Amino acid sequence: PGGCGADPALRGAAALAVGRPRGPRRAGPVRWSSAAKASAISIGEKASREKILTLESMNPQVKAVEYAVRGPIVLKAGEIEKELRKGIKKPFTEVIKANIGDAHAMGQRPITFLRQVVALCTYPNLLDSPSFPEDAKKRARRILQGCGGNSLGSYTASQGINCIREDVASYIERRDGRVPADPDNIYLTTGASDGISAILKILISGGGKSRTGVMIPIPQYPLYSAAISELDAIQVNYYLDEEKCWALDVNELRRALNEAKAYCNPKVLCIINPGNPTGQVQNRKCIEDVIHFAWEEKLFLLADEVYQDNVYSEGCQFHSFKKILYEMGPEYYNNVELASFHSTSKGYMGECGYRGGYMEVINLHPEIKGQLVKLLSVRLCPPVSGQAAMDIVVNPPVPGEESYAQFIKEKESVLNNLAKKAKLTEDMFNKIPGVHCNPLQGAMYAFPRIFIPSKAIEEAKAHKMAPDMFYCMKLLEETGICVVPGSGFGQREGTYHFRMTILPPAEKLKILLEKVKDFHIKFLEKYA
Repeated sequence: PGGCGADPALRGAAALAVGRPRGPRRAGPVRWSSAAKASAISIGEKASREKILTLESMNPQVKAVEYAVRGPIVLKAGEIEKELRKGIKKPFTEVIKANIGDAHAMGQRPITFLRQVVALCTYPNLLDSPSFPEDAKKRARRILQGCGGNSLGSYTASQGINCIREDVASYIERRDGRVPADPDNIYLTTGASDGISAILKILISGGGKSRTGVMIPIPQYPLYSAAISELDAIQVNYYLDEEKCWALDVNELRRALNEAKAYCNPKVLCIINPGNPTGQVQNRKCIEDVIHFAWEEKLFLLADEVYQDNVYSEGCQFHSFKKILYEMGPEYYNNVELASFHSTSKGYMGECGYRGGYMEVINLHPEIKGQLVKLLSVRLCPPVSGQAAMDIVVNPPVPGEESYAQFIKEKESVLNNLAKKAKLTEDMFNKIPGVHCNPLQGAMYAFPRIFIPSKAIEEAKAHKMAPDMFYCMKLLEETGICVVPGSGFGQREGTYHFRMTILPPAEKLKILLEKVKDFHIKFLEKYA
């Protein structure tokens, strides 16, 4: 009452209530009536009542969520950045955030064609500009025709724009050698994370020993453990074999499954290929073994394939779970339930901020399909600009089109540079005493194993920190380099790691690795 747009009579009543005469407002302080003053003093004298929402009363599942990639060490990095801006002297001039795979923040240039199409979709008046190529305009017009009112600002169907889902299906068929893909099985998502969370949400049920167990690799991407905590499901760890370049062993899957059956109902198996944070690329035989295991044990497969374009090592090749499943024959292909995920955030695109992604879900029960669409409809639709960006990932320029040469040049430049930086990082880490780094076959991170002396472990305990958190905090405070401790991803007891992105420009990456080397040697000398 009395606010902008209120009825004039109400404004007058509101003015009287605070002892102000009717008529236009006058400059200067508001005069309160003696009654209002007395009331305000009385309220102020009372002790403030307890908050409704406290750490004790909040949702315990949310409180249990941890996300190391943006955890305490990143908050500390932010504090140090503020201190640097205030002129507080440090042994370094900038914080290098090597904690997250944010390509553009690290200096990677956007792919021109993708940005052109999104720009045209965002501001259609540019469709008349001669500055934009016709193949970009053609795609933009098609996307806009799929939007209500021909505008990117309209809601779309909850499953995403139909023509983009058709393009995703065509992309999957090209990628997998004509393995059929149905647009009706495609769901556009807010990054891959949104799809993963939605599928887990619909899978988890039961209580006590019948509560759903979700098998995840260790080390893992913390999205999985966070989502499992939030949904109050049971996390079932299976360990990747560091001695064999982080290989996945079906015997280890079987061990984890059989042990978990004593306290939960394991029915979901998550795979990250190429691996995050470990960078391994699974070979065909491994994928066949995993699919057979899922078929045999009646497990729902989740295949996180967002790094499918990021394969660097000779002899390594990305194989989608969908393709291998199809080639294993109808007994598998018609029965194994599989959700696979892709994103605009990684690959050669690095378009993290658009939050574009998709999931393909096959062999879903028809009634569950309806339930999934219902669940997705609660969030209305994914960001429409992200849907447009995803379309360009799956429908890029082709030979003969105006933009093809520039697109291929930019794409190959990004991927070739990443391959060189992967090898550089591996080689430089393995020259540091007390550090071992497996080959970076794919993705965009190194996950080196570090030796931490017992004296440092004791000091970490005194500070109530995990030893690798203590190490990473010291690295940040002394060099300005922000990496994520391995304990945030999971690791075998008694081993210590950190995850570092290889995204910085090559020259900056060399300096970063030299700083890590110097720090590690001093750390060993101090705590030996």
